[in-house]
Amino acid sequence: MMYKLFILFICLIPFCSQAQNDVLVLQRRGMHERAYTVGDPLVFETIYGQWFSGTIEDLHHDTVFISGQAFNYHEIAVIRRTKTNFNWSEAGAFMMAVGAVWTGVSVVNGLLRQDHPNQWFTTGGYVIGGALLGGGFLLVELTSKYYKLGGRFKLVYLQITKDKR
Repeated sequence: MMYKLFILFICLIPFCSQAQNDVLVLQRRGMHERAYTVGDPLVFETIYGQWFSGTIEDLHHDTVFISGQAFNYHEIAVIRRTKTNFNWSEAGAFMMAVGAVWTGVSVVNGLLRQDHPNQWFTTGGYVIGGALLGGGFLLVELTSKYYKLGGRFKLVYLQITKDKR
């Protein structure tokens, strides 16, 4: 009896479950970069220069529904990159903070020792402080923060479900 109920339960699962509708795929030079589905957060700029953010509520007939507003996926010009496993921009900001603290500590030590200002830093202090500040600045400025659609990046709408007409 228990086996029959278990089999009945397994057979009823497809009637109670809901399948995924459509997928919005971001491609880089034709290769898969990221996929967006219902429930994913999305921050983007339209071709009209307006920024929108929210959770994708529905994808239906080439239309993306976010926060109660409908957008055709062709109206999306730029997508803000979300966090990945390692954020290089945050690492650069941390490096700049450490470089600034290193420089500040060297200045405070020189003041406390009552040294002449040209003796506050050693050659190693210049190299370490400059490398941390410069490297952090380069990481913050050179890391790509946006997917600009058009050249390398392309947004493709994949319709998975059959149209119900």
